[in-house]
Amino acid sequence: MAQADKLTPREKDFSAWYVDLVQKAKLADYSDVKGCMVIRPNGYALWENIQRVLDGMFKETGHKNAYFPLLIPESYLKKEAEHVEGFNPQLAVVTHAGGAKLEEPYVIRPTSETIINRSFAKWIQSYRDLPLLINQWANVMRWEMRTRLFLRTTEFLWQEGHTCHETEEDAEQETRRMLEVYRRFAEDYMAMPVLAGQKSESEKFAGAVRTYSIEAMMQDKKALQAGTSHNLGQNFARAFETMFQGRDGKQHFVWQTSWGVSTRLIGGLIMTHSDDAGLVVPPKLASRHGVIIPIGRTPEERGPVLERAQALATDLRKAGLGVEVDDDDSKSPGWKYAEHELIGTCMRIELGPKDLAQNQCVMVRRDQRKKESVPLADAVATAQKMLDQMQRDLFAKAKAFRDSHTFEVNSYDELKQRADDGFLLAHWCVDPKCEKQIKDDTGITSRNRPFDLEQSPGRCIVCGKDSPGRLVFAKAY
Repeated sequence: MAQADKLTPREKDFSAWYVDLVQKAKLADYSDVKGCMVIRPNGYALWENIQRVLDGMFKETGHKNAYFPLLIPESYLKKEAEHVEGFNPQLAVVTHAGGAKLEEPYVIRPTSETIINRSFAKWIQSYRDLPLLINQWANVMRWEMRTRLFLRTTEFLWQEGHTCHETEEDAEQETRRMLEVYRRFAEDYMAMPVLAGQKSESEKFAGAVRTYSIEAMMQDKKALQAGTSHNLGQNFARAFETMFQGRDGKQHFVWQTSWGVSTRLIGGLIMTHSDDAGLVVPPKLASRHGVIIPIGRTPEERGPVLERAQALATDLRKAGLGVEVDDDDSKSPGWKYAEHELIGTCMRIELGPKDLAQNQCVMVRRDQRKKESVPLADAVATAQKMLDQMQRDLFAKAKAFRDSHTFEVNSYDELKQRADDGFLLAHWCVDPKCEKQIKDDTGITSRNRPFDLEQSPGRCIVCGKDSPGRLVFAKAY
């Protein structure tokens, strides 16, 4: 698709803008397999950086990577009733293989709690084998009727952590610890502010005792569940007899957790920071930190400029930055500026004969798009400072946006009136009937009860019964 094609403005149609950006920035494309996407190199580079950072954070907390089969015997899912009921509408089932009907169908994994427990039951014998801390990078399949690139597709990439513990307290600590890892990653690397808290009973993971989430606000004021962490209690351990000999010499069921994030984080990054010119990427996750664009009308002008541009690129790369020199003579500088704004290059550096004469270059941050003249001797240090500041500014801007679109609502009428306004903090009696009524009447769902939201008793905005405190409600992806 030609770079000259403009994106649909966000204000006109946010959904169309999003799809335009994903395709024109060459992040992903539709495939011939219904509901599945092709992740293009620009998009996969983002996923690789997300994966690299998170993988390091998991290993710092003692987790090790493993891999389990894609195909799960159908009987495994049926062992945990709530789990299979929750996933049943989304399952893809293999009934034939090798030219014959299978004795038992296989389910293409929607998640791996069941098949991983079969291994855990064999691996764990004693309390000395605990905690067992495993992570898997994999693909999963959940049959979706309505899909959107990165945000909701039939097949997607993710990581799923699965752990076993000696005590209920240990499992709860792990559940909360991994949610905090997700929160730090979202805020420190994605520059995406999130609310960490507990999901309602209706919104928890099928088969979990408790589910916690991080919730982010996109530029259209909708919520995005960006990561979840589940305390599974002993539900799967009982179903698969995952047991250990305790310190008292008796047999006990293990206490378990699972937690995961997926390629929908790329969608969250896009919708948090990007603009009508294209993709904006926080520098900590960018593969393209900078592009140097040599400017010169004649070969005589371009020769010295290009030589200095290559030398500067080498210096920037030595400083750990991903930098390229765009020396394509067939494209004008203006075309290149727009192209690199579209694909999300964090910074462009313009270098022409006049700049060389003054021993300087021009730097432009992607998010601000303002030109700044910088002495070439200071170019590397200035580039690093500008990128560090860009990372901080993106977070501050996103947080200010979220905070300015977060409201306390104190009546059902007010909640209805503000349905499209962002995060609504409302009292709720914890009765699923009231939660369902809110969803049916407004399209708003409960997101979580944030840990850092000061709670005080009140009255449910739907029925008027006692409420223990406020939850975040919002329209969501």
